[in-house]
Amino acid sequence: MFRCSNCLMPSTRPRIVFLGSLCNACVFLEEYKKTNWAERREEFLGLVRSKKKHPVYDCIVPFSGGKDSASIAHRLKFDLGLTPLLVCYGQLLWTDVGRYNLHQVANAGFDIFYWRTNQEASRRLARRFFIERGHPKQHYDAAVNSVPVITALQFEVPLVVFAEHGESFYGGHVMSEEHRRRRDLAEVLENQVGDDARNWAGDGVTEADLYPYVMPDRCGEVEVVYYSYYFPWDIYTIAMYAKEKMKFRRAQNWSQGYGPRREGCFTGETIPGELPHIPGWWGKSDGSFEGFDSIDDKIDDLDYYMMYIKFLFGRSTRMASRLQQFGHLRAAHAKKLIELYDGEPPRTYLSDILAYMRMTEKEYHEIVDKHRDPDLWVREGKTWLPRAS
Repeated sequence: MFRCSNCLMPSTRPRIVFLGSLCNACVFLEEYKKTNWAERREEFLGLVRSKKKHPVYDCIVPFSGGKDSASIAHRLKFDLGLTPLLVCYGQLLWTDVGRYNLHQVANAGFDIFYWRTNQEASRRLARRFFIERGHPKQHYDAAVNSVPVITALQFEVPLVVFAEHGESFYGGHVMSEEHRRRRDLAEVLENQVGDDARNWAGDGVTEADLYPYVMPDRCGEVEVVYYSYYFPWDIYTIAMYAKEKMKFRRAQNWSQGYGPRREGCFTGETIPGELPHIPGWWGKSDGSFEGFDSIDDKIDDLDYYMMYIKFLFGRSTRMASRLQQFGHLRAAHAKKLIELYDGEPPRTYLSDILAYMRMTEKEYHEIVDKHRDPDLWVREGKTWLPRAS
């Protein structure tokens, strides 16, 4: 295991490629920052005009309730004068702050088409995928891709605008340069979903239950593109935009009212001086040092913890890497934050998560341990220790 010399992302990240000491995400971003954004903006507006069919809606924005999709929709409407339809596949277990932020977007002046799918099927799939793959949101990953396209066909809005191309920005398998602009469904199936959702029938889940998770046969009639190709993408700037324009709130976790507070960059001032321009709006999620990313679903805390269990990098590495790439966090601070919080287990919502998956805490710990890679973990007595960091 080794890390990128710039962003600290480790070699254990699935599909990452290293070019010397740098990961492919950092290499990509050096060129990305040189983009002529005025030209890309005009290219996007031309695409909107060429695809316009619906009398009201110019495009669909897949909407999770979070900062990224909310900020995209807000900018499309108030900066470009477009009318997007927001399509939301609801989170598995909404947090209070997630519901609040969702309402803030609706109150800002948007139509939101909300899918609330069969929760019994969702519970069964979450439990199954946690046991089998250590990824309780596998079916969620499928639905957030398919549901906007299904809705686009139903409403005859043939343009869907997703956020960023994750394989480019965070280190992954980019199938072609065109896929940085246009969402390729084969790439999504291979890298995010893993297999055809119709294979998931069984154990009380029917083929009819799986309808929202299956990409429709007519998906070729819809143009699906990435906002990040046409407009600058910086996760921290987007978070601040959502806070300013829509008054988004931060996460509140176990260490902020549910138990002892750990010292850290933005609490005990262990690392003073970092990001001083946002005092009072930097809550903390379990496993991370920040509280603005992936705060809508209680199960996210478990999902990111399992990322650490399987690949030995967690939520803090993920966020520190992204902030460092755009100059919001210095390397020394990033290393300290990773040391402090990476691998912190879910505490705030653990009881809710286990109830949702109908699982005891004993079963939960047994399943977690089964997903530890023996090349990355060693057991000493009753304690698991990482072999490398």
